Amino acid sequence: MEQINISELRANLLSYLKKAQAGQAFQVTSNGEVLATISSPDTLKQSARQALDELAKDAKLDDIITGSHETWDANQ
Repeated sequence: MEQINISELRANLLSYLKKAQAGQAFQVTSNGEVLATISSPDTLKQSARQALDELAKDAKLDDIITGSHETWDANQ
């Protein structure tokens, strides 16, 4: 992922926003520290979907309606 300094982002904001809209993600840095990641909403949706699909591979379905007959204290 491309990294750009915040001053570079300020100077060319529209250009970088158009790149993000086209699907290119990049990280904004200041003094070498990552401040933010900028990407399009579609890219965020795709990465969230991929993460959920990965979680679903190991998910175990169970009956969440029927009680477990275990006593528990909700105030703990």
